[in-house]
Amino acid sequence: MTGGLASTGAELATSPEWVDEILLRGADDDICLYSGGPLDRGTLRRMVAQRQARLADAGLRAGGSLALRLPPSTAYVANLLAAWRTGAQVILLDHRLTAFEADLALRRLAPRVVVEPGRITSSPLSAFAEVEETVTVRDGRDAATPHAVVQLSSGSTGPSKVIGRTAADLVAEIERYTRIDGVPLPGERVVVLASMVHVLGLVGGLLYGLHAGVQVRPPERLTGDGVLDAIAADPAPATVLGVPFHIGLLASVADPPPLPQLKRMTTGGEAVPAATAAAFTAKYGVPLGNMWGMTEVGVIATDLSGEHRPALTPAPGLAVVERDGELLVSRPESPYVGPSDPDRWADGWLRTKDAGVVDPATGLVTVKGRLDSQVSVGGLKVDLTEVEATLAGLPGVVAAVVLHDDVVTAYAQLAAPATAEAVRAGLVERLAAYKRPRRLHVLDAMPRTTTGKLVRDRSVLRQAARGGR
Repeated sequence: MTGGLASTGAELATSPEWVDEILLRGADDDICLYSGGPLDRGTLRRMVAQRQARLADAGLRAGGSLALRLPPSTAYVANLLAAWRTGAQVILLDHRLTAFEADLALRRLAPRVVVEPGRITSSPLSAFAEVEETVTVRDGRDAATPHAVVQLSSGSTGPSKVIGRTAADLVAEIERYTRIDGVPLPGERVVVLASMVHVLGLVGGLLYGLHAGVQVRPPERLTGDGVLDAIAADPAPATVLGVPFHIGLLASVADPPPLPQLKRMTTGGEAVPAATAAAFTAKYGVPLGNMWGMTEVGVIATDLSGEHRPALTPAPGLAVVERDGELLVSRPESPYVGPSDPDRWADGWLRTKDAGVVDPATGLVTVKGRLDSQVSVGGLKVDLTEVEATLAGLPGVVAAVVLHDDVVTAYAQLAAPATAEAVRAGLVERLAAYKRPRRLHVLDAMPRTTTGKLVRDRSVLRQAARGGR
């Protein structure tokens, strides 16, 4: 699709020129993005240059560090590309983090410049916000590593891992997308529902779209009708990119109109039940594709036609193997910045912490679920260890266990004068909404083993909760 990217990308990615040559290159009148109206490449380039000058005034230089905490928006896109064009490292923080979480992350990662929302004038249902950003200079430090982007593994702080990806790594992932059957083609559109702050929407939607000449089209409203309106707004073929939660948005439309533009929907983040996939394809008459990936690597394997569900084909250039029931993916270097589990990456292989199998005859990969404490809620990763540590750290909480039991469920033992209401209020302050326990059971005493360890067996905890308050 885009000849020469594999050979030239590695050279370009050693300098900020990769932004111009791989992401911003194209005719001035080429419509590359839609946000309340069409945005052409000439306008986007001017927006990036303006943000670059503003960030330079704030002291951002090559090798500097910037934390970007904006909702998906043209301001987010322009500041991201401007910082990369400067040669700075960008720390991506989810805009949904509470002030408490964001402050912990900023203190931990210590960027020199922070870009955050000032005034947001759009509706909360807008997929692409209208935001005026603020630029703040902090007493931080320059980038200590050559990574272009830095993210926290669970989108928060505390025990989460710091993940870094170089420009060359991002370019390599863009190149993988160009070689996957079923991705949007030049001149087509991608209706992006997945957040561009996370890897699926960021690389699979925004960066690939800018590179490949695919118009990036978020819906004006993140509702079922809003998504269908975005598809119908232009005759060019459209692919919808989201997470399984977004299938529900489209399923909520009782009688969708004919949509000859709709080419397929592709989801990532978690497995889609076969019945859900069948219902979607019956309703819309297009394939429901599936992708598997992780923040550390990006896209790992795909089945964009839905032909092999639930099995997937490894993305070009990557190898996936199974060891003792766990899936490992090839990666030339560790993606982790700072302290991390030394067993997580070794000898060119990254442990995904996903259970699965690899068919020896076909090479198809079937992912069977997480091996560790991370779960997926609405397509967003939640680290149960972090939630439990936050709960246990609240005033009056004597002991706590957090597990996933259909939903994130917490069990806690409290000491007077702590109350369940006070605990819930503390979690609202300290955890983003998607990470908070949906059920909180207060127990008179937490079940423990004979050695004093907290019991984590679901059946035991459920039984204890029946006698709790």
